[in-house]
Amino acid sequence: MPPTLASLVQHSALKLTVRAGEDRLDTPVRWAHVSELADPVPYMEGGELLLTTALTLDAQDPEATRRYVRRLLGAGVVGLGFAIGVNYEDIPQALVDAAREEGLPLLEVPRRTPFLAISKAVSAAIAADQYRAVTAGFEAQRELTRAALAEGPDAVVARLAAHVDGWAALYDASGAVLAVAPDWAARRAARLNADVERLRERPAPASAVVGGTDDRVELQSLGTGRRVRGALAVGTGAPLGTAERYAVHSAIALLTLTTERSRSLQEAEQRLGAAVLRMLLSGQPDHARAVAGDLYGGLLDAPFRLLIAEPAGNGPGVGERDGEPPLPVLAEALESAAARAGEAVLVVPEGDERLVVLAGDGGAVVAACEGYAEREAEEAGLVVGLSAPTGPIAANAAYKQAEQSLSVARRRGRALVEHEDLAAGSVLPLLADDAVRAFADGLLRALREHDATGRGDLVASLRAWLSRHGQWDAAAADLGVHRHTLRYRMRRVEEILGRSLDDPDVRMELWLALKATGEDGGTA
Repeated sequence: MPPTLASLVQHSALKLTVRAGEDRLDTPVRWAHVSELADPVPYMEGGELLLTTALTLDAQDPEATRRYVRRLLGAGVVGLGFAIGVNYEDIPQALVDAAREEGLPLLEVPRRTPFLAISKAVSAAIAADQYRAVTAGFEAQRELTRAALAEGPDAVVARLAAHVDGWAALYDASGAVLAVAPDWAARRAARLNADVERLRERPAPASAVVGGTDDRVELQSLGTGRRVRGALAVGTGAPLGTAERYAVHSAIALLTLTTERSRSLQEAEQRLGAAVLRMLLSGQPDHARAVAGDLYGGLLDAPFRLLIAEPAGNGPGVGERDGEPPLPVLAEALESAAARAGEAVLVVPEGDERLVVLAGDGGAVVAACEGYAEREAEEAGLVVGLSAPTGPIAANAAYKQAEQSLSVARRRGRALVEHEDLAAGSVLPLLADDAVRAFADGLLRALREHDATGRGDLVASLRAWLSRHGQWDAAAADLGVHRHTLRYRMRRVEEILGRSLDDPDVRMELWLALKATGEDGGTA
């Protein structure tokens, strides 16, 4: 505890007597300052015990003393020590009355007690308090370190909550609560998600204070780089003291080390995951299971999906938000979802341009990816392709499905496309592509040029004949011409294109070309 007016009054060597403000003696004293100025306020910082002999103050003038006392209180002075037997044999009644009226503690200093003795007592008490705080801080640091080494982050959070006589919570990079102590604080910690999100958007290190005086919460970022890797919340009923501040800083350092160590382990897991993925894609599921072991083994025992994500644009910086590449942000979001749900997930970055994820079908990771795509992928500049559910034997096919979905998502300008959407829908939307249109225009150009001369309507005749599956009479009736006329036109189509309409591939290409150019009677 820092020194207070009460502790100075109780100091047997000082012999101080309280003349006013008896109910405010528990106020801490930051320093003892001597001043004989009639207005010492410009030299005050607040929290001082002002010592004076009233050399330049008319302490017997009620109005002057009242103004003097009010100025001292306005400057944050916590008490006035008045030396008797120097300029005044006793404290003037006007000063005593003013101090009582305004609520300023007034201490009588006997002649035999020099101001220097009071200053030394305050200084010694402050030094002793700082020493106790540092000693308690070091002890907290040792205890937190032992907890971190023996039990992990949960124990650090629990010990910290006890040291600050409040509560503490640890959040991951996505804002999810990883640990909280005591248990009753879980609901309070969960309500800070928005505040943690705002902290995450700022460059590390970052801090913030939220809540009111009865529920004050300090948020501190975790991480050694510019990106926030997590956050620590410390809830107390009052601002932290020196010892508590030491404990919080120690916890931040230990949890940051734990975070960075976890990232090193994560990188090792990613290398192992890359090897498992290569084995799956090369048709070696048994070897993949053996290498995965307990780390990913459960993931390979149930239907899973392959997810491929890439930046939406090209070139450096494209897709970055607030200077952060989008793929690592997505990877952290998916890994956090897996950790919260207790699921296994295999995340393999392929350089800075692609992220491959293998996750359980119907699990939290796939749901988190879909939610991320709805909320943030477009803003972050990502496109995502998702395969159909599969197993280890068909992993290579699932990879191709994810690539196909990714390609369609890019062409359609969508953040995420699932392969089931392609299989359950129509192929016609896929024709809305510049390359397909260019091919269709080139294939049909010669027929259009022929029709432009007025020598026949080959494009319309081809469309009618294909729509009737090569039935001459039905197609001719649709066109209002004789079937021999239609046969002649189809021979001209073959001659101009240099292709046989008996070839089903040729008929398919021509029909798709008509669809792509909108010349099938509908729209592409």
